[in-house]
Amino acid sequence: MLAKRFFIIAGTAGAALLLAAALLYAGISFGRSRLGARKTWSPDPVGATYVATQLRQMDKAHAALFLAYDLENRTDLDYHLDDSSILMSKLKSDGSLSQEEPIRLSYPVFLPGRRRVRIAIELAQPFVWPAPGDPRLQDKLRDFVKQSLANTDGFVLFNQAGRLEVELPGAWPELTAANGANR
Repeated sequence: MLAKRFFIIAGTAGAALLLAAALLYAGISFGRSRLGARKTWSPDPVGATYVATQLRQMDKAHAALFLAYDLENRTDLDYHLDDSSILMSKLKSDGSLSQEEPIRLSYPVFLPGRRRVRIAIELAQPFVWPAPGDPRLQDKLRDFVKQSLANTDGFVLFNQAGRLEVELPGAWPELTAANGANR
């Protein structure tokens, strides 16, 4: 009788351990599948609209082109965009992405759910700023903008923390046809 009772208790304990192990394994597998699904980039939750461009002299040998965009967060999630976000140029020639030119967010941004926020990206490049009285000042500024964006069809922002991908559209025909570099 004692042996029978021992086998019942041992069998029950063994079954409980197997059940616990199976549940633990299922939980880990479920967590991995959720993490695996989270690794894909989500391109649709945030839309971007081009707003304006401004060219600024950084020093005697450098200029920066600032492009402003309005971002519309269509989700209930909040996103933090900062230096950990990656910005890449989208090339006109074949639509591929490039990091040849240094592009960065001008400042950290908090993008709350269901809200619109203005951001600015910055492209800094060498540029000898023309003298204020230079008769070709406007042409030189316009040429700088045109050259800076010559093979660019827009930008893509990747936020690693939120696995967010945001397409920043190009507005270059407007810029290159404008009468001045500032818009």
